[in-house]
Amino acid sequence: MTKLKLTAAAAALAVLPGVVLAQDSVPGVNASTDSVFIFNSLLFLMGGFLVFWMAAGFAMLEAGLVRSKNVTMQLTKNVVLFSLASIFYYLIGYNLMYPLGDWAIATTKIVDGEEVVIGYLSGVFGPGVLEAVGVTADAADDYSYASTGSDFFFQLMFCATTASIVSGTLAERIKLWPFLIFTIVLTSIIYPLQASWKWGGGFLDAAGFLDFAGSTVVHSVGGWAALTGALILGPRIGKYKDGKTIPMPGSNLTLATLGTFILWLGWFGFNGGSQLAMGTVGDVADVSRIFANTNAAAAGGAVAALLATQFLFKKPDLTMILNGALAGLVSITAEPLTPTLGAATLIGAVGGLIVVFAVPMLDRMKLDDVVGAIPVHLICGIWGTIAVVLTNGDASLGTQLYGIVVVALFTIITSGVVWMILKATMGIRVTEEEEINGLDMAELGMEAYPEFKAG
Repeated sequence: MTKLKLTAAAAALAVLPGVVLAQDSVPGVNASTDSVFIFNSLLFLMGGFLVFWMAAGFAMLEAGLVRSKNVTMQLTKNVVLFSLASIFYYLIGYNLMYPLGDWAIATTKIVDGEEVVIGYLSGVFGPGVLEAVGVTADAADDYSYASTGSDFFFQLMFCATTASIVSGTLAERIKLWPFLIFTIVLTSIIYPLQASWKWGGGFLDAAGFLDFAGSTVVHSVGGWAALTGALILGPRIGKYKDGKTIPMPGSNLTLATLGTFILWLGWFGFNGGSQLAMGTVGDVADVSRIFANTNAAAAGGAVAALLATQFLFKKPDLTMILNGALAGLVSITAEPLTPTLGAATLIGAVGGLIVVFAVPMLDRMKLDDVVGAIPVHLICGIWGTIAVVLTNGDASLGTQLYGIVVVALFTIITSGVVWMILKATMGIRVTEEEEINGLDMAELGMEAYPEFKAG
């Protein structure tokens, strides 16, 4: 029966254009370069639209966790930040992140009396350029890899995700336009430049720093930028009073739960697409393994948060469970391939526990994070990057910590400078009256609580 199945599979593959059967092994199939190009490009496109769906997840999650008077503002920010990221990643960010060997600044050292390049600090400024319409194999930019359009589309979605993280933390008190200007700088320069140090072949990659899909490169960067902004912006009015944290319940936990499930779905593209290859049996098997581990980590985070809140607070807390699932996803993102299913579940569970303990810790520090993005994306991003050493024998704890510190310092300094300039020139916070009335009315001109207005 097995032999018949293999024979049928070989016969089916034989009729596909661009696919040849291996002659030296049975059963073996080697894809031609055409097929590798096609399947890799398809992986990027499918992964990209799944990650795009995460934009809807962030919008729903944030809309559900802010108060009713700020819902429209959060939805507006999420639509516009994604649009700005799309434009400015094209204009500046893509080539800065992937200069394809055309680097502006190289780091070198002397080896046996000769200067040797060991990594790169800066890419090049300029807009992204796609391949020509109807491009042929001999004219493709990287015929052995994937189409430029699919690569650009996939990487853009990661860039936009970074900005979404910042949006939730600073909700309910930040002005719209300063936030959008910060988004432009973040998505065109801050994120792409540091990402090039790892994913673009820069000095962190040369040092052996490992971050498969972005626990540090994406999530911690968004977390550091959000943390810096929260420290400069300050907490919401009335959040901390007489040494106590005053609960400010979100508008709609149904929306928040929907947003979490959408993010969970999108993460399969986020991590699975980061395999960056689908042209061999091994690549496809690895993508499926990544999917399974990603799901296991999310489940581990959610269940850990459920149990922890039951134990600590005597009742489960839905918002903690939602963030626990997201924490598990962030935690596995740095290395979703090498863990077993059990290890992935435990890595995610630690992320869920981190959230339960980190949220009240931040409140004790009077650091107001409306949606819990700092514990989920920053702290769990750090944990996930360190956890790589638990399952990947090529990882070094010292190198992982080095990468975390380098990215942290760069993001804190650059985002801090941008936030301070915006504060000094435009102001970044709405007035007390506007904050009390809600940003929907103050920033967007919408009536507050129209359902109570006399008809």
